[in-house]
Amino acid sequence: MRRRISFWIFPVSVVFLIFLAACMHGQRDSASWAVLSPATAVNGMVATQESLATQVGVQILKQGGNAVDAAVAVGFALAVTLPQAGNLGGGGFMMVHDAKSGKQVAIDYRETAPASAVKDMYLDANGNVVEERSRFSALSAGVPGTVAGLSLALERYGTLTLKKALAPAIRLAEEGIVVTEALTTSLEKHRETLIRWPETAKIFFKADGSSYAPNEVLRQKDLAKSLRKIAEEGPAAFYNGSIGEKLAADMRQQGGWITREDLRNYRVKIREPVRGTYRGHEIVSMPPPSSGGIHLIQILNILESENIQVLGAASPDTLHLMAESMKLAYADRSLHLGDPEFWKVPMRGLISKTYARKLGQLIDKKRATPAEAIKPHNPVPYESRETTHFSVMDRYGNAVSNTYTLNFSYGSGIVAAGTGILLNNEMDDFSAKPGVPNAYGLIGGQANAIEPGKRPLSSMSPTIVFRNKKPFLVTGSPGGSRIITTTLQIILNVIDHEMSLADATHAARIHHQWLPDRLEVEPGFAPETLKKLKNRGHRVELTEPFGSTQSILKIEGRFYGASDPRRKGALALGH
Repeated sequence: MRRRISFWIFPVSVVFLIFLAACMHGQRDSASWAVLSPATAVNGMVATQESLATQVGVQILKQGGNAVDAAVAVGFALAVTLPQAGNLGGGGFMMVHDAKSGKQVAIDYRETAPASAVKDMYLDANGNVVEERSRFSALSAGVPGTVAGLSLALERYGTLTLKKALAPAIRLAEEGIVVTEALTTSLEKHRETLIRWPETAKIFFKADGSSYAPNEVLRQKDLAKSLRKIAEEGPAAFYNGSIGEKLAADMRQQGGWITREDLRNYRVKIREPVRGTYRGHEIVSMPPPSSGGIHLIQILNILESENIQVLGAASPDTLHLMAESMKLAYADRSLHLGDPEFWKVPMRGLISKTYARKLGQLIDKKRATPAEAIKPHNPVPYESRETTHFSVMDRYGNAVSNTYTLNFSYGSGIVAAGTGILLNNEMDDFSAKPGVPNAYGLIGGQANAIEPGKRPLSSMSPTIVFRNKKPFLVTGSPGGSRIITTTLQIILNVIDHEMSLADATHAARIHHQWLPDRLEVEPGFAPETLKKLKNRGHRVELTEPFGSTQSILKIEGRFYGASDPRRKGALALGH
């Protein structure tokens, strides 16, 4: 495969290039070069946050597998190679475009609350939220959906057997992976959480407690055994077999509430995607319990009335309009979004262009509206009846956009004894108490309250953009509450500002989520631009780089892939 500079050439600011150089320092390997000079191919493309997993996906495509085959193999491989986010013990969302039928499906394999979960389970005797309980205890884990979700996707839309799709992950777990500088740094950063649990410490640190150094080999024997069981027995091994038995036993010992019955009762949901249009393109994204698709389309609808192409990609006017639109959407999120099986979500109203025009009229184009002056609005009258993302497109016309997660890096930090499987802490994504922000600062209420069997609200936004009814752009990102706005900016950069996929990925980003009332900006914007935003009343806060977009663009039969340089080790690769 030959990598080259992509077909459009637009400048990236000098400041942001300096930021990129800092991101890439010490990474002059194939993965970093694939980021800085985006991959091109004619037969298929895989973009993930971890280079070994990308290579697994490309090998599947080379062997004749389709995009779903490759995506499932990548999903299982990431559980080995990217333990902080790739997983068997978490859950997520997959968007699939099936070329044969011409249809799209949303596969919801989000975690669910255990049957014994109660609304006030994270409150102390005084009614205050106990963060440790909802984030770093066995009680923080929801019933995992990843194994069921990936298996179902393969069965319905793939061509390989589960055994073949799992073979690369099994090999990587058994033979071991070469530890990268990024993995060493990540494990050290989260050492305090991980060493609390003997089973976890045994896997990710040496017997004397020291860390694995770069270029040493990390083998995960228990995880390999679990993967082999799944390959031989299917998802039943996890939900109604020996793996589930070990997981439930560990939960009992650690004080968690996931039982064998919870595992047996878990079901993947096939949902109709949420759909919108933006400047002649169709946007197809994840419906509730994701808030991502709805609010992505809602923000695009508000901005569609504005001439941001002429205003410019990083101008104060464009950034101001983006920030004000984000505030309005996130305010609506706090009231209207939840699991649709437990809460009536006014989805059609929220994505109505008429509703968007009404919201757009509330934006003062010269001044920032303070968050306290913004309340959730009523879309009902407009009704018309450490996460990781990867993208895959194939020569047959299929496309997959998948985001899955343990929630925090390494989830709860708990490995179920004898399984090698890290467990999520997704229960923190529920509203532990109305009006109290979760770990990402997001506010929720009754719509996202804890209930048995319910799926917590998520910002994950796996998205496929269509041009002339054909898949054009596949994208998504990790990043907690910033996922929606990160995905939004990739779309705006490509469609409105006609950037190459490289520039769209590299460009500095902003984020506003209504509360807390601050406009987060990455390094890379001109000082004069930030000054003008402050003069308009924005509370500008310079942040660390955020997001890790994995995107693929298809134009005139050629694939262009770009992996985000903000996190080390990502790779876009085609053949």
